Amino acid sequence: MKTELIRTNSDNTDFRKLVKELDADLKIRDGDKHSFFAQFNKIDLIKHVVIAYIEEKAVGCGAIKNYSDDTMEVKRMYVNPDFRGNRIGKTVLDELEIWTKELGYKKCILETGMMQPEAITLYKRNNFIQIENYGQYKEDETSVCFEKMI
Repeated sequence: MKTELIRTNSDNTDFRKLVKELDADLKIRDGDKHSFFAQFNKIDLIKHVVIAYIEEKAVGCGAIKNYSDDTMEVKRMYVNPDFRGNRIGKTVLDELEIWTKELGYKKCILETGMMQPEAITLYKRNNFIQIENYGQYKEDETSVCFEKMI
């Protein structure tokens, strides 16, 4: 299966459809904490979105948004369950890192949850280092935060 990537923004309808799938999955995984996390995952005005396609079907996505002068935050990483195990998440993440570097940023940070072991594995395999929880996640014991110098 050949994966094709496009760079776009949060207005893209395929991205919005994938985010709905992601949010439905997270609602189950996060349970009572879902509304806490949902407030930080709005997708309006995200300028840097990557969508993965297989045979013209949108199967995965991810985004980056400005966090500070030298840091982008990785957001909304998702791969449709029917397509997991095909390195799509890695392909999207690699493209987000390339884009981060092209934009002149020095590192990526991200937050994921303990109930998302696949995501934790993906980030560790891609040389993200676990860091102390940052920002709004600082006091949340179910959050796991990472960073990577680009």
